[in-house]
Amino acid sequence: MSHPSSPGAGAPPVPSRRLFVQGLAAGGVVAGLAGAMPARAVANAGPRVATAPQVLSGQQFQLSIGESLANFTGRTRPAITVNGSLPAPILRWREGDTVNVRVANALQGHPTSIHWHGILLPANMDGVPGLSFNGIAPGEAYQYRFTLKQSGTYWYHSHSMFQEQAGLYGALIIDPLQPAPYRFDREHVILLSDWTDMDPGALFRRMKKLAEHDNYYKRTLPDFLRDVRRDGWSAATADRGMWGRMRMTPTDISDINAHTYTYLLNGTAPAGNWTGLFRSGEKVLLRFINGGSMTYFDVRIPGLKMTVVAADGQYIHPVSIDEFRIAPAETFDVIVEPTGQDAFTIFCQDMGRTGYAAGTLAVRHGLQAPIPSRDPRPLLTMSDMGHDMGGMGHDMKGMEGGCGANMGHGGHGSAGKAPRHAPSETGNPLVDMQSAATGPKLDDPGIGLRDNGRQVLTYGAMRSLFEDPDGREPSREVELHLTGHMEKFSWSFDGIPFASAEPLRLNYGERMRIVLVNDTMMQHPIHLHGVWSDLENADGEFQVRKHTIDMPPGTRRSYRVRADALGRWAYHCHLLYHMEAGMMREVRIEE
Repeated sequence: MSHPSSPGAGAPPVPSRRLFVQGLAAGGVVAGLAGAMPARAVANAGPRVATAPQVLSGQQFQLSIGESLANFTGRTRPAITVNGSLPAPILRWREGDTVNVRVANALQGHPTSIHWHGILLPANMDGVPGLSFNGIAPGEAYQYRFTLKQSGTYWYHSHSMFQEQAGLYGALIIDPLQPAPYRFDREHVILLSDWTDMDPGALFRRMKKLAEHDNYYKRTLPDFLRDVRRDGWSAATADRGMWGRMRMTPTDISDINAHTYTYLLNGTAPAGNWTGLFRSGEKVLLRFINGGSMTYFDVRIPGLKMTVVAADGQYIHPVSIDEFRIAPAETFDVIVEPTGQDAFTIFCQDMGRTGYAAGTLAVRHGLQAPIPSRDPRPLLTMSDMGHDMGGMGHDMKGMEGGCGANMGHGGHGSAGKAPRHAPSETGNPLVDMQSAATGPKLDDPGIGLRDNGRQVLTYGAMRSLFEDPDGREPSREVELHLTGHMEKFSWSFDGIPFASAEPLRLNYGERMRIVLVNDTMMQHPIHLHGVWSDLENADGEFQVRKHTIDMPPGTRRSYRVRADALGRWAYHCHLLYHMEAGMMREVRIEE
């Protein structure tokens, strides 16, 4: 992606923080770069009506990846678009069909790719440059062709550098052959994302230089004195000392937040008021997709209960809730029954409470319900991070990096086990802390959502509508630790970044268990390409089928994998800049 030029004379002023969070009512893609209007003309190009992205259906598709100008904040910036749109078109497929998607690269001087997130397909159709194919060179095209073995709500995005952050993502809906196990009268896709006016490569370089750039809320002397009054001098100083040794603060909720991002719902900033229509008394299916590069969203619709009926495209036993947290790359299908008022706000605040995406469900366009105020900013505690102040079951010294997996530990991989840290973590300058996590915490709503007076979705509340589709007990176990160094913005598995790591090798056809232990203080959504991740409960029993497993700080979670897809597959954190900074592995499934 080309770097945006600096604003010259007559360029729009840098927007205020309020405008930046809310965005522009007229924001969005304004022109293709080829023969584009001058920035000043674009910025003032009258109001635009926010519309849903185009829906393409059938079996034959032509997608063109190019550059366009976008303006969400009052500043015109280059974006990467598909068929000229951001988000990319909604693709509507049908289970059992064979789809043919020709993807052409119209970018100047940059290769590109599309990964079909959560879709079971041959490795050479997965769209990860360097693993499953070579990428799509400028001026060339790639023919994707595969048969659909599943249905549900998914999405697609680039797997090339930072193109996903620059706009290359879209919704993917696969209609089932058999009727769904629930009834609905209409549906809307709700695709959440985060937009930055910065060049994404420059944003990554800034993270490497100053990872705490967006942490505006560090604790102050008055905070310390308040803690002393509440907890006593020795407890307060011990607490500050521990945070100091970890080189972080309890306000470090997310690496990048609304001080850099404008949050979008279907490509529309809050001020644009994206609207989905309903008639009173209808059952409306909302297909939520988190296409954000770095943002966890906490989603609620004040005045409406939501019934969650699917997670990551797979049916679950219905769960009635008020709110859910959706990690990057996850999808949730929920049913609502709006009645009693003409408009309801879809409110999606970021996990750190610095901003929000929002839209409206309404009986007609032009209506808007009140937007609630953001919840109080949460503070991390030592127990959030798998460290307790009493037992001090932690090590916060710097440590070093070795291979990916401790093989064959017997027994199931969830609760009650102290983690065994890989030798590669010890003495590793890229590891700044180790957790004493011993359990999956599947019933914990998460930081900022506990005891908030609302019914919040948890992994523990979700049960697949089917039994374990494989049925075999895993014959082997692999334990991997999510590791990192906050200050250096270095991320890895077992202390070894992607460039230095050996592939994780699975035998074709085997049923095995992966145990993840989060040694860091950040949440990480972990995605294994090509196969399902069947999450287990604390007793090692099948719980829910997903393609992305979220890992809060201080958790140990296990899932079963059936290695039924030959080839080379990506396995990584779905926080884009964490993946780029090293939290990725190659998985090889071989005969």
